[in-house]
Amino acid sequence: MKDYPIQKIKNIAVLGHGNSGKTTLADAVLCYGKATERIGKTSEGTAALDFDPEEKKRGCSVQTSVFALEYNDTKINIIDAPGLFDFAGGVSEALGAADSVIIALSGKSGVTVGAKQAFQKAKDLNKGVGFFVGKLDSSHAHFYRVISSLVANYGSVVCPVIVPYIEDEVVKCYVNLIENKAYSFEGFAATELRMPVSTEIDQMRDMLLEAVASADDSLMEKYFAGEAFTKEEIIGGLKSGIISGDICPVYCGVQQLGHGVSIFADGLAEIFPSADEIKIKYNDNKEEYANESGENALYIFKTIADPFVGKLSYFKVVSGSITSDTKLKNNRTGNEERITKIMWLKGGKQEDAAKIGAGDIGSVSKLGDVLTGDTLSVSGNVSVMPPKFPKPTLNMAIYPANKGDEEKINSGLNRLIEEDPTISLYSDKETKEQILSTLGEQHLDVIVSRLKTKFGIDVVLKEPKIAYRETIRKTVKAQGRHKKQSGGHGQFGDVWIEFEPCDSQELVFEEKVFGGAVPKNFFPAVEKGLRDCMDKGVLAGYPMVGIKATLYDGSYHPVDSSEMAFKTAASIAFKEGVSTANPVLMEPIGTLKVIVPDDVLGDVIGDINKRRGRIIGMNPAQNKTQEVLGEVPIAEMADFSTAMRSLTGGSSEFSLEFARYEDVPSNIAEKIIAKTKE
Repeated sequence: MKDYPIQKIKNIAVLGHGNSGKTTLADAVLCYGKATERIGKTSEGTAALDFDPEEKKRGCSVQTSVFALEYNDTKINIIDAPGLFDFAGGVSEALGAADSVIIALSGKSGVTVGAKQAFQKAKDLNKGVGFFVGKLDSSHAHFYRVISSLVANYGSVVCPVIVPYIEDEVVKCYVNLIENKAYSFEGFAATELRMPVSTEIDQMRDMLLEAVASADDSLMEKYFAGEAFTKEEIIGGLKSGIISGDICPVYCGVQQLGHGVSIFADGLAEIFPSADEIKIKYNDNKEEYANESGENALYIFKTIADPFVGKLSYFKVVSGSITSDTKLKNNRTGNEERITKIMWLKGGKQEDAAKIGAGDIGSVSKLGDVLTGDTLSVSGNVSVMPPKFPKPTLNMAIYPANKGDEEKINSGLNRLIEEDPTISLYSDKETKEQILSTLGEQHLDVIVSRLKTKFGIDVVLKEPKIAYRETIRKTVKAQGRHKKQSGGHGQFGDVWIEFEPCDSQELVFEEKVFGGAVPKNFFPAVEKGLRDCMDKGVLAGYPMVGIKATLYDGSYHPVDSSEMAFKTAASIAFKEGVSTANPVLMEPIGTLKVIVPDDVLGDVIGDINKRRGRIIGMNPAQNKTQEVLGEVPIAEMADFSTAMRSLTGGSSEFSLEFARYEDVPSNIAEKIIAKTKE
């Protein structure tokens, strides 16, 4: 593969809802461009861009992949990101490298939640956006219904470029509105036909011309003067409109059969912006174009952790050029990294490269402490702003299936976390469990599978334990008396202690002993005995909080009394007193914030209520959504992520943060206590 100037490089991410046909679309373009021999099928594990074993096994994309295609003297880096919400981190990776975005839509499903989210994320990062409405051979597929939905959602930016002519719900041919010519397709091969007479197609042509005219003042004058645009003027207007965000071109076809793919591929090469035409955002709030003559610098947008090959880092050159033996500093760590062998990316394969220039994409292996989102440059002062990665929402406790594998689990998961920033692993100090946080059940399943296949580790997943607490609700006085005679010196300790509720998380200990009933040198032993008892409550064995203990009386023996005897006496007093002080079980309560579409607001509120939650407020949010504020027991939230995915089709977002502890309702407390005694 030759080295291309920045003006001839296109970095295009293909995004879309799961099962929208985006990977097949990318595969079709690769096949048409003669980079592959056939159009692969994701369901059969033959797609060039779904090369990971997990993707082949599941028949869907689970990670971002890149394929460098040489087409019409242009290099197109096609970046295929997963469509399933559980692997949404791949969308962030793709957007970190792409200059523009194609959103694949199914002619049957239309503008789905995943498509809307992809569009919004691309627009937030000022990326050019286009659409491909595919699967038009499916039953109930209808292009014009989909384009009406696009217009309803996004207005005048929607600009049809290729549209179908339909008779009796069957696509008879496709019309390239730029040329105003009709074509039938046999595979990739196009045959020009006589232009059909169609009011719908005339309307689509008018939409195209109006959009092009609005992108350029001189074209607007020509449009109002009734003069026809040349093909070059239309292409130029479309390109300007994509860069400015005023035009989102719409293509269509049947990607698995190759229909419409040739026109689409030409559009990618001719109309979509080059790497020097979309600005890169930096962390110091500046935005600059990729620069061939600038300081050598690259941005890491994806990492693959392989136990055999080592770490493979995907990068985009943001300025200058990168060659083997280049030395760069990591902005995050300050460490110098030596770039060894650089490679082009071709799906699951790499091709050696002598140089990778500004705006282009490549890979390098075996970098040191380098993570996704890092920027490496000569000075170490360059810092590209990475896209936001979604936060994990599904928590599970992870245990080794085999004893002694704890360190292997941590090592394997840390390698996978390098690869996937949406995975989180932390140790819960309260429950002593390792908590694995992911984006969903399928994400979790892939992680467990990769631990097995990549690192040979079997694990067991369980719902995380809840860090309950116990406390008391009334004041009592109790005696603790320990007396034991077993020959020689005996053991004797006698205390009277008052227990009362307080606000402290730790035991509050005081002494009000008069007349030396308990010598001062035994006070620390009494306190130690009480503190030890706080670790395990009298109801279900959970830690106790909110207790003040006042030692106010007792007795001792000049020979038999000892620190151990008074420590034991204190523990007897604790168990006796706390058991009669109206002990209660307390549960953690979280503050919940949910962004939810208006049309499913009632369903979401109903679900929160079923979880013993309380709605404390609602605020209007963007794009016909509401922010719901509530408080809910954390014990009820284990499957909330899955429930929201089901109720809202993946269109909700939520956060849950610990707020405080509250008493568990008595009927539920009884079940929890009974379970701990089984």
